[in-house]
Amino acid sequence: MTCTLCGGACRDADLAALLDAPLTWLWEQLAATADRRGDPDLTAGSLRITAPAAAEQRAAAVGLLGGRPLAAGQTRLVELADLAARLHVRGAHLTPGVVAAHAAARPLAVKARARAARASREAELEAALVAALDNCSAAGERLRELSGDIAWAHLRRSGWAARLHALPDAEQLLRTAVAVLAALPAAGARVDRRRLASDHAHDPHALDDGTPVAGLTLALTTAAGATSPGQRARTAWEILGVDWDDLTGGLITVGIHPAAWTLPPHVAVTIPPRELAVCEWPIPTTARTVFVTENPSVAAAAADLVAAEGLSVRLVCTSGTPSAGEVAALARLADAGWAVRVRADFDPAGLTHVTTLLANVAGATPWRMGAADYEASLPADTSARIALDLQKLPDSPWEPELSRTMRAHAAAAYEEALLPVLLSDLRSSDRGDG
Repeated sequence: MTCTLCGGACRDADLAALLDAPLTWLWEQLAATADRRGDPDLTAGSLRITAPAAAEQRAAAVGLLGGRPLAAGQTRLVELADLAARLHVRGAHLTPGVVAAHAAARPLAVKARARAARASREAELEAALVAALDNCSAAGERLRELSGDIAWAHLRRSGWAARLHALPDAEQLLRTAVAVLAALPAAGARVDRRRLASDHAHDPHALDDGTPVAGLTLALTTAAGATSPGQRARTAWEILGVDWDDLTGGLITVGIHPAAWTLPPHVAVTIPPRELAVCEWPIPTTARTVFVTENPSVAAAAADLVAAEGLSVRLVCTSGTPSAGEVAALARLADAGWAVRVRADFDPAGLTHVTTLLANVAGATPWRMGAADYEASLPADTSARIALDLQKLPDSPWEPELSRTMRAHAAAAYEEALLPVLLSDLRSSDRGDG
């Protein structure tokens, strides 16, 4: 069996005398040098050793180091080739590094070799990316300003370079992602995500959320400046002219549906992106308020309220941060004459998307999104509160005191905590008070 410490260089060698305790100091210094240099053999060059205080230890090394005996604390420059030649007397393949590995009972220079292997692999991957970009540079306007060094630097910062190291098909993955990037539609044009994946990744599901091809492609579009870090996948693909899926997702509505639809008042229905893009909303008659919430649990409670009490309320749920198409559909509600009131969770994403809706939906107003509402939403037990990432918390331009209060408490709060009050608002809207 091959020796795991030295790869078999110790075969037929007489190591016993070399591994005597008095020589441990010498091998420890050699092992440290091997680790630092990334050289497990130590047969070339020189190193400076420092003699120990014990006379017995210094005397034990005289035959190996040559020259006069060392004094305590004295240093000497040792030529590694000379030391290796002296070791050959006890084993034809022994080197200073081999003996030091046995003395330390571990392979030497492992971390340095691993670093060198990673650096070599990284160079290979960067070269593969550069070659892929060069091969596709004539196609796709997204690639014209994206150089290999800029792209690779972004992949390193975003963690994608490390992920690629662990993938056996990393080069092919890079080529596929670049091919998808090159095939992105020109400004004003659009393409279906699954068709794009089928045509250029040879798998209609290759660009599904969470796949390596999808993640790497979006990382490259961020490097090219076409998308932003941290964007939702659906939003990023929409910006790139790729239709994520116009049949799933969309807005959940209760009591407010496209003008030509006829549904019972209590029915909660999801209007998919395909319909949201073209639908016309009805013109309000008496009560004209539409409430917008982030969480499906609020929409479910609203539907239950309508079914139980026979109320006429209008509520829209975005199920998280709304896409650009969903924001446009909500803006058309206001254009049709509806008074839109918006709210979300008290966290960075919630504040961001309320800001977006207030800025893009004419006349929209906040719905219980003030500092007092936030404090009323916090758990009374401070140990049950969920910490906020204050670095990501945006301002709240509709009420600056809200974001200041959230920073002071450093805790998130969620819509469900206000559910009784929100349902009371819905009841009031049925009477025309909303």
